[in-house]
Amino acid sequence: MSLRDLARELYRARQQVERLEKLLLSALPEEEMAIQRELQEARAERQQLQKMIDGRKDSSPLPRRF
Repeated sequence: MSLRDLARELYRARQQVERLEKLLLSALPEEEMAIQRELQEARAERQQLQKMIDGRKDSSPLPRRF
């Protein structure tokens, strides 16, 4: 997956987390557990995508020697 595709997926994941956080604020008590579970999964996906992007930015095709 290209860096651009990862960035798009990260943006989508961030939007999903924000949507779920807002939904949780206005949720009924019986809905909270399901939303919290979904929010936890969305946060994990967002974190994984962020790590993938950070790894791509940090990796260099050639080793550096100074």
